[in-house]
Amino acid sequence: MKLEILTKNDNQEVQKYIIKGIRQYINFKNLEPGDKLPSERMLSEKFEVSRNNVREAIQILVFYGLLKSRPQSGTFVANIGIIALNGMIDDILNLESPSFKSLVETRILLELKTVRLAALRRTEEDLERIQQALEAYKVKVLNGKDAVQEDLLFHLAIAKASGNSTMNTFMLTITPEIITNFEKHHLCDKGLAQEGIKEHNEIYKAILDQNPKLAKDKMKIHFKTLYQYCYNV
Repeated sequence: MKLEILTKNDNQEVQKYIIKGIRQYINFKNLEPGDKLPSERMLSEKFEVSRNNVREAIQILVFYGLLKSRPQSGTFVANIGIIALNGMIDDILNLESPSFKSLVETRILLELKTVRLAALRRTEEDLERIQQALEAYKVKVLNGKDAVQEDLLFHLAIAKASGNSTMNTFMLTITPEIITNFEKHHLCDKGLAQEGIKEHNEIYKAILDQNPKLAKDKMKIHFKTLYQYCYNV
């Protein structure tokens, strides 16, 4: 998995413009659940934006369950009432960007759950994925290079091993913003990265041994700096 594809889109105003346009189209055409929207090409021409912008706006509405995307078929209005759809779109348009501290706090809460589930549910494929991320992190750190992305790939691999698609989706959602803000908030100390190798190994070993309590305890230790940042302890 390449983290570049997760990078947060800076064109939020364009996305909001497209989402508003899709809502207007649904209302104007009196579309019902199951009705099909125009193609991405047609919407991009209608709104005079790129197809990529349209695709990203549709993905947001799919994520919130307002649209359904079917490969080779197109995009359809989800099974939700139009009044509810309009209200939820209003909520989406009014969402504020979360603070970095709130993202980190959410990450801590999520990962204490995902690491425990990973220890219980991990497969051999999951273990291989976690170990590969761990090795990539180790190589970068030992060569004195920035390993923020490799660090987060390690944690994303654990989230995937949890077998909980919702938690995995939340992790994928908040990860890009965390990546772009880590250095700004001075949470990338080289000494911490060196210590991170040992801590990652211990977390991996607990997951390998299918010991959920130990995995959670080791993750808490690994997050000590983030705890201090969030809670000033």
